[in-house]
Amino acid sequence: MRKVQNFIVKGKQIFIGLEDSKRTWKLCVRCEGMIIHETSMPAKYDSLRSYLKNRYPGCRIEVMYEAGFGGFWLHDRLESDGVACVVTPAHKVTQEKVNKVKTDKIDARRLARNLEYGDYTRCHVPDRERREDRQISRTLDQIQKDIVVTKNRIRRFLDFHGLNEGFPAGSWTETAYEQLKVLQLPVSLQLSLDAYLQLLAELKRIRAALKSQLRAFCQKDRYQALVVSKASCVGIGWLSAIRFTLEWGELSRFGSGKQFASFTGLTSREYSTGETIHRGHITGHGNGQVRGWLIQCAWRALPRDPVLSEKFNAVRNNSGSKKKAIVAVARKLAVRMRALELADQPYCVGVIE
Repeated sequence: MRKVQNFIVKGKQIFIGLEDSKRTWKLCVRCEGMIIHETSMPAKYDSLRSYLKNRYPGCRIEVMYEAGFGGFWLHDRLESDGVACVVTPAHKVTQEKVNKVKTDKIDARRLARNLEYGDYTRCHVPDRERREDRQISRTLDQIQKDIVVTKNRIRRFLDFHGLNEGFPAGSWTETAYEQLKVLQLPVSLQLSLDAYLQLLAELKRIRAALKSQLRAFCQKDRYQALVVSKASCVGIGWLSAIRFTLEWGELSRFGSGKQFASFTGLTSREYSTGETIHRGHITGHGNGQVRGWLIQCAWRALPRDPVLSEKFNAVRNNSGSKKKAIVAVARKLAVRMRALELADQPYCVGVIE
């Protein structure tokens, strides 16, 4: 059977759907419209490379897998070994509406079939340098969340032991946390409080180091012009500019402003049929944290640009929702960043389009 299969696929193009998980990979191999092999193997690249080399010598191999927790390292390894690889967004994989069964084996079959018939969306794969630089920004976001968690633990600690007298009930300033250093507590409580304060200080030190590295990236040749273009927009400082640049790359890869707006996930969902048109919440595609940054920048930009302010008021009056209005402003701000980058000119306040 093995010899017959090798004869059938010899010198031909084969299509492989790979469903990845932490421990195992499920593979489905297709050639000329039919499945020729299915297998499972440990999630190790050496096992995959040996399988492709030994089983399909002389074949033109193309592999497709879904973008997910594994990132793009598998794509890089396959491409470096001369194997064509497609990474597809998981939410855009075509599948039957009536299919109520989902397994890794079925997913691998679906990927292989879609790859063979060209029914897929290709995910943009950033180069390795940008992926590694981008990790600094994402680590900063994680550290900031840890800082918030640690501050909340400190405040809950004080509440639990009745030590909150003299401290504000609402938001705390940095001065309030400094005052904790002079508290005199019983040994056990003092040890716990000191541990929290040391952790908070260390997290702040790491945050400062990460921000310093991001500041240095602003002067990097490949990012400098892109950062300057974005930072010229109202509401966007150097930190947001470099983070957008690291996440998006060059915006010229998007064919239109609508395509870029869809990529950010700030466009409306639509369920329409016949004469019925229904639009819902935003699609939420892409990175949710990046959308959060866009919303924050939009709030800062509102009082500084009358055109954006007018857009906000128009949507709010029409929908009765501030959330919908600020999303519309954020979408407009994102599209403008793309236009500025393509035109290679700074932002002009008050320009309608």
